[in-house]
Amino acid sequence: MKINKKKFIYLISPSKINKSFYSDLINVFKQKKVSFFQLRLKKENFQKKLLVGKKIKKICKIFNVKFLVNDDVYLAKKLSADGCHLGQKDMNILDARKLIGNKIIGITCHNSIKLAKIAIKNNADYLAFGAFNLSKTKKVKYKAGINILKKAKKITKIPIVAIGGINSVNYRKLLLNNANFLAISGYIWKNKNMKPTQAIKKFK
Repeated sequence: MKINKKKFIYLISPSKINKSFYSDLINVFKQKKVSFFQLRLKKENFQKKLLVGKKIKKICKIFNVKFLVNDDVYLAKKLSADGCHLGQKDMNILDARKLIGNKIIGITCHNSIKLAKIAIKNNADYLAFGAFNLSKTKKVKYKAGINILKKAKKITKIPIVAIGGINSVNYRKLLLNNANFLAISGYIWKNKNMKPTQAIKKFK
């Protein structure tokens, strides 16, 4: 996985996709700050995710953004996505590899170096730590601090994704402390003061 310093955003989809979403996504991608896009629709059925995923995948391709699917390895395979993201309660990474082969697989490690070591041993493509801040997207069960980034960097060169309540005020600290990518969702899609395109411009 190549790391592009300017394209440090790992964008996660809103939980519901409305009609204006696709044009917003195009405008957000035009800012050239997004490396990854993750489709994360917890409440939709497989068929709906498939339809939405196909549209998003086309947009990702145009802007050279890697298209990943959250949790669902079967959906990732069906969509021929660039990869998938697995939580600790999702499919085991070794089983996922058998299904999607040499695609990107990222692993949620919460705030645990122990979980990170297991993911590294199983050849994960990136490690996701968090939450670093309170998040509007999901309840925070695990709180991660800057120390975890420093510890992780000592044991691996695998890219690190920081997640959880990241906004235009607190993002720099994470980049300065070795996070390679910042997973952002709520600040872009649920921002009461700014449209998605204005919100993404705040990350410089």
